[in-house]
Amino acid sequence: MSKILTSLSELIDEISMGPFGSDIKVENFVSSGVPVLNGSNLSGFRLTEDEFKYVTEEKAKTYKKAIARRGDIVITHRGTLGQISFIPDNSKYESYVISQSQFRVKLKREKADSAFFVYYFHTSEGQKRLLSFKNHVGVPALAQATSNFRLLQIPLPDLPTQQKIAAVLSALDAKIELNTRINAELESMAKTLYDYWFVQFRPPPASPKWDMKTLHNNQISPVPFGGGAEGGGGGLVWNDELKREIPLGWEVGTLSNLGTITGGSTPPREVEEFFSNNGTAWITPKDLSLNAGNKFITKGELDVSEKGLKAASLTIMPKGTILLSSRAPIGYMAIAREGVTTNQGFKSFIPDKGYSIPFIYYTVKNAIPTIINHSTGSTFKEASASVLKSISICLPPVSITEKYKEAVDAIFERQNKLELESQTLTELRDWLLPMLMNGQVKVQT
Repeated sequence: MSKILTSLSELIDEISMGPFGSDIKVENFVSSGVPVLNGSNLSGFRLTEDEFKYVTEEKAKTYKKAIARRGDIVITHRGTLGQISFIPDNSKYESYVISQSQFRVKLKREKADSAFFVYYFHTSEGQKRLLSFKNHVGVPALAQATSNFRLLQIPLPDLPTQQKIAAVLSALDAKIELNTRINAELESMAKTLYDYWFVQFRPPPASPKWDMKTLHNNQISPVPFGGGAEGGGGGLVWNDELKREIPLGWEVGTLSNLGTITGGSTPPREVEEFFSNNGTAWITPKDLSLNAGNKFITKGELDVSEKGLKAASLTIMPKGTILLSSRAPIGYMAIAREGVTTNQGFKSFIPDKGYSIPFIYYTVKNAIPTIINHSTGSTFKEASASVLKSISICLPPVSITEKYKEAVDAIFERQNKLELESQTLTELRDWLLPMLMNGQVKVQT
C-alpha cells in the first residue's frame, strides 16, 4: 500500500450527524416505512439488516442529511465506538435514517471505494486512527466527530487496487453470509418440526420426507400423539399441572429431567498459570454473545490449565452438553462440540438421562421466557439450579425424541459444518485484511 497519507477531507463528498434525540422518539416508530439504524446494524463490515424500527417516509424527509443511502458509510460516534459499516448496493432498502449516535459519510467514488474504506478502518491501524479523538470522560464518544474525522489521514492505494482488495475480502464475506442464511433456514426447519411434534402434538407425516412447504401448508396429519409406547393414537388428556391438554401416555417433569444440570466456576484471575492457550475450553457468557447466531461452540477466549481445573473444582462436561447462560444475561445457548467447562454464569445440561440432544436443546430454548420470569436477584437476575428444577415441562416417551433426532440429525450436522467453514473463512479474512492493507499480500490481476 502507498506510504503517502491522504487526508479524508479529500475523499469525503458528504458527512453529517444523526438527528437530535428529541427529533426521533419512540412515538415516531411505525410498523413499516424507512428503517432506522442502531448499533446492532453496524456489527460487521456491511450493514446488518436482521431487525429494524421504522419511521414514515414523511417523517424521514424531516431528517434531511441524516438519511444514509447505498454506498454510504455509517459510523458510531457515541456508545460502542469502533463500529463502522457500509451500505452495499444490494441492500434491502434504498435509504435509512441514522441514529443520534451515528454519523454518515459519502465518499467521492472516483477516489475511494466504500468497501475498501470500511475494511481499512477494521484493521488495528484503522481502529487506532478512528479512536484517536475518543473522549475519555463520561459516556464513550468521539469528540467533534465529523470535524475530527475529516482531519484523519490514511494510506490509500489507487482506486483499482482498492477495488481488487475489497473484492477479495467481500467474496469471503459473501460466502460467510450465505452460510449464515442457509443455517437460518435449516434452523427454521428443525424448530418448526419440534413445535409440530412437541408443542402442537402433531405426529410426522406418513412419509418420512418433509420440507418447509409441507409444514407451512399444514399438510401434516392432525391426529395428535398419545397412548402406547410409541405415543400414537391415544388422544389428548387435560393436565392440571401444565394447565393444558397433553398426549395420553406422556408425563410431566421438570427441566432437570432432561439431563444433569451442572454449574461452572472461575479460577482466580490473578494466577496466570490457571489459564492456558491450549488447555480445556472455558466458556463465559461473553463468549456466547460473540458466538451469537451459531448453534455450536468449541472454545472461548480463554482455556483453563490442569491447575486451573483443580483450583476451581471445574467439571469437564462432555461433547453434546447444552450450555445455558444463567445470569448477565439469561438465555444464551450453545451445544459443546467437545469437552468444555464454563464460568459460574451457566447452568448446563449434560444429556445423560436418555433424551436426545436436539430435543433437550429446543425444550430448554422454548423454556427461556419462563426461566427468566422465575429468576431472582437484586442486582441482576439469575436462574439457579433450583429454579430450573421447578419449571414443569411435558416429557414424551424417549422413543419419540429419538425419532425426532433421526429426523433432524442431518440438519444439525450440516449446521455444524457450515459454522466451522464460516469460522475458517473468518480467520482467513481477518488474517488477509491487514496483509492486503499493508501490501504484504498483493492481489494479482
